[in-house]
Amino acid sequence: MAMSERLLPLAHQPERATSETGLTKAVLIAIAALFLCAILFLPLVMVFLEGFRKGTEVFLESFAEPDTQAAIRLTLLVAAIAVPFNAIVGLAAAWAIAKFEFRGKNLLLTMIDLPFSISPVISGLVYVLLFGAHGWLGPWLDRHDIEIIFAVPGIVLATVLVTFPFVARELIPLMQAQGTAEEEAALTLGASGWHTFFRVTLPNVKWALLYGVLLCNARAMGEFGAVSVVSGHIRGLTNTMPLHIEILYNEYNFVAAFAVASLLAGLALLTLVAKSLLEWRFAGELAASHRRH
Repeated sequence: MAMSERLLPLAHQPERATSETGLTKAVLIAIAALFLCAILFLPLVMVFLEGFRKGTEVFLESFAEPDTQAAIRLTLLVAAIAVPFNAIVGLAAAWAIAKFEFRGKNLLLTMIDLPFSISPVISGLVYVLLFGAHGWLGPWLDRHDIEIIFAVPGIVLATVLVTFPFVARELIPLMQAQGTAEEEAALTLGASGWHTFFRVTLPNVKWALLYGVLLCNARAMGEFGAVSVVSGHIRGLTNTMPLHIEILYNEYNFVAAFAVASLLAGLALLTLVAKSLLEWRFAGELAASHRRH
């Protein structure tokens, strides 16, 4: 065997990305772990401990209050409307940006990122200026007995605006990496545009779409700033779970406040678990999709 052949396996051994010692790595890991415990894990544990501080019976009684039940129903209703809407519109926007060239493409990308750049409170104020009693459309809405601000439609609109980028921004990089070769091949074979979308484009991004929907849902249920501006804080009518938690806390009803907060945190944890399972289960498919293109 030639010397070059014997040395070939050595040449393909992966090089270490860093040269830090084991002690340095251990210190860095310890710092990261302590930070996460202090900033994330410990506060989350305290929410559940405070919720159960007076026992399970008192904890469950907190959810028997009509205002609490109304807040839970409203939160789920808003998420049930906002998340599917953002999934459809975000998918359409990502499809247009990644698969087509058109004038105004960069402007559309900027508009998608805009909710990330502005305060949620400002997002809520925009709707007050548009649909409020003294807003641009307020008098017309009042004459036709249409309620948007301080009503469910305003809460839905504010939630949609704040959560819109999550689905689109999850899909755009993947669709751009995949390119248009498969769609062009399908069209060449005689498939229609919609047939190509449902048989080629959508299957390639279905798991990224679900990932974006999970993130969008988590933000929709936990949104506070924009919803606070447009809701009016009407107990039993326009208070979502985050707003109801604030009211209970300000009234020194700490057990009920932390009980509802633990439910909201539990929903967030379920979303995180689903997200992690999705990443673990379909990471291979997503990686393979990237390698194909």
